[in-house]
Amino acid sequence: MTLFFNVIVVVLYLLGHGASDVGSDEVSVKEGDSVTLHTGVQTKQQEDIKWYFNSIRIAQISGDLSFICTDVQCNEGTERFRDRLKLDHQTGSLTIMNIIDTDSGGYKLKIIFSSSDSEKIFSVSVSGVSAAERDEVKTVEEGESVTLDPGVIKSPNDEMTWYFNDILITEITGDQSKICTDVQCDERFRDRLKLDHQTGSLTIMNTRNTDSGEYKLKIIINNSSFSITRLKRFSVTVTGKMSVSSCSRFRSVFRCCSRNNCCCSVGVCNFRCCCGLLSPQDPYRSTTE
Repeated sequence: MTLFFNVIVVVLYLLGHGASDVGSDEVSVKEGDSVTLHTGVQTKQQEDIKWYFNSIRIAQISGDLSFICTDVQCNEGTERFRDRLKLDHQTGSLTIMNIIDTDSGGYKLKIIFSSSDSEKIFSVSVSGVSAAERDEVKTVEEGESVTLDPGVIKSPNDEMTWYFNDILITEITGDQSKICTDVQCDERFRDRLKLDHQTGSLTIMNTRNTDSGEYKLKIIINNSSFSITRLKRFSVTVTGKMSVSSCSRFRSVFRCCSRNNCCCSVGVCNFRCCCGLLSPQDPYRSTTE
């Protein structure tokens, strides 16, 4: 009877004070990404939202917005994130920008309501990434097509946005896509852009020398509990075509064309060959150099 009474007391206590709910999520990102950990609530619905990294408080926001802090503001003398934390004032969601390997670890979210509290753990793992994965270099001859490949597997909820020299040129949101909604973009690339809805890859057709520049891809990987923003850059150079006479002139200097004139096609020379830009392993480079 005493045991039954004690159980009833515990149940009533939990109902009155709220049982702490603890959930967990695994988050895998790459160095340089930005990741947003979602709270799933609105700040006005609770009294306090607190974030901890390996038991150290790194962010906090009150429901009435009277108190907000991130990183060193929460713990004087602790500045591990150095202005890389951002707190959403509407939801209390936490964004870690330009993430690095030492940011791997457990991020605890604590939401305090008037009569209960809830906790959730985000286990974040950061993997390294090579410079080649972040930045690609493409060289194409004028008039040819070039395809810029994101190098990721696109999910239905992912968002992809392409920019050329910071001008928005294409975007994919869910199953919807837009190409050149900007006047400046339309004038430059009219009917020469092709977007693959399955992979998000961008093809520039009939390239011109004015297409040379930086193409930036922003990928937003959406999950119900978190989202990851990833940037990838492509440096594209469009080279001009050279006449046969010009090719012969360069050939006499660099001797990169074979006696069968392998570098020329339909009266047009391969600029890379004639200017001696072939790699030592290129099968078309002359062995007499």
